[in-house]
Amino acid sequence: MQIPHFSESNHLIVKSLFHHSDQELLTLFQRHPEHGKYFTAIFCRYSPIVFTLIRHSARSPVQADYLFALTWRHIFYELGGLDLRDDNTPGSNSFQNWLINMTAVCINQADLPPVESIHYNLKAAPPPFWCYLEQAMEKLPAVIRLMVVMAQTFHWSETRIAAYLQAEGEVISPAQVRTQLNQGYQLLEEALPDDIREVYLGGEAAHPERKSAVSTL
Repeated sequence: MQIPHFSESNHLIVKSLFHHSDQELLTLFQRHPEHGKYFTAIFCRYSPIVFTLIRHSARSPVQADYLFALTWRHIFYELGGLDLRDDNTPGSNSFQNWLINMTAVCINQADLPPVESIHYNLKAAPPPFWCYLEQAMEKLPAVIRLMVVMAQTFHWSETRIAAYLQAEGEVISPAQVRTQLNQGYQLLEEALPDDIREVYLGGEAAHPERKSAVSTL
């Protein structure tokens, strides 16, 4: 399995941060949760190391990609409370060591589903985009979020979604489902950090698959 290349590493928003140290990027990430570029820069810096560790433990490329994404999602949520400022061990890279340890934890605790049950697409939803998309999904109204999941993950038609919701007591037609789905996609995009939207959706013509990235959640 080859180490994947991520085009976001070439985006000006991300490249402009490469001069920062690990500690600086971590601090910026923690202080500015409304921006996604700091986590993306960390991801671009360390994704080769993380993927190298993971590819030797997964049975298939599909499982490797999925475990890679799960590991970065775990890292994403752990970074918020990480404090390495007291680690003054000479000659050590405490952040890299922490990252390697987190990767090892994820590998050892992984209970991966069979390949045929994995719907994650690394190209459609690189881990930083996946993490912020997941956060954006949580901000959607509950009914609209359910519709989006039904449409994108389970590929249900508007008629089937309407029938399901009607059985649950909702008064809604297929046409209304279509309208609310379009509203949901708009809200979802607006809920993403501006820089994440620019990095991952700014060139939609080049990455049409990211429009359906919700299906990987």
